[in-house]
Amino acid sequence: MADDFQQGGSKLYAALARSLADEPVVEALVGDHEPKWEAPLRLFGGVHYLELSGMVQHPWAKLRGVLEANRDWLARFVAEQPIQTNEVQRCWGLLPAFLSVAEGRRLDLVELGPSGGLNLYWDRYTYRYGEDRWGDARAGLELSGNAEGGPPRELLGTDVQVGSRIGIDRRPVDVTTDHGARLLEAFVWADQTDRLERVRRAIEIAREDPPRLLDGDYVEVLPALLAERDLDALTVVYHSVSTVYLRQDERDRLEEILAEEGMRGSLARISYEVDRDTPTFYGFALDVETWPGGRRRLARLDGHANTMDWVA
Repeated sequence: MADDFQQGGSKLYAALARSLADEPVVEALVGDHEPKWEAPLRLFGGVHYLELSGMVQHPWAKLRGVLEANRDWLARFVAEQPIQTNEVQRCWGLLPAFLSVAEGRRLDLVELGPSGGLNLYWDRYTYRYGEDRWGDARAGLELSGNAEGGPPRELLGTDVQVGSRIGIDRRPVDVTTDHGARLLEAFVWADQTDRLERVRRAIEIAREDPPRLLDGDYVEVLPALLAERDLDALTVVYHSVSTVYLRQDERDRLEEILAEEGMRGSLARISYEVDRDTPTFYGFALDVETWPGGRRRLARLDGHANTMDWVA
């Protein structure tokens, strides 16, 4: 994970992960947590939560002492609190996929693993891809990154109309509460202040019209939700770095559900997930699937959507 932190631009977390990997107090806090790669994210998220809440001042320079002093609280956080990375920048990666399936139809959104639902409001942000833009310039949040080879300018001329917005999460976060907002902020890597500011601005936007978030396992909840969808609209099921938390049998069941419902039409799926053939921080793929039409790859991205290599 230290390598992933380094590649993801967090020198702080990379250095701490390397220096603390063999510390007895870390072993005591983490225990036998599986999968192991989650443990540093949960542990650092817990420390960041303590910092944001004012319970600990400047924890990173004295982290060993902070871990010892807050052992019981952090052990519970690591054991009980799922990772809630509501990375708003990923909307910059997702937008071209939404535009590619719109085709003038109203879009009803269903996000799988939305955390606090901030990425359900992608159409209320403004975007920049080189010299090209999309969205209302007066929006309270602008997203940009390094795009190579696309997306095509004509695609960015597409208008969209969003109807309903629904998210399904095992532990949805209520961003209208101080705790919920702080939890989303805590899982932002502490030295990445730009990411933290993006989350805070997105929370303000979401609080104006709080999202509908269903509490449950999305593999179990999705079939009934899709069975009731409006076939006059295009229902778009999408997920970003979410299926990595599923077991293989759960991923297989998700594929079956979407294939079965796709046969009824009025369904599209957008996937921004790890490319299992290229398992590195920059090995993420943006895929679109429609019925009929099949699956096609639009771009390769890094995990936080700071770079895009357009391949469509």
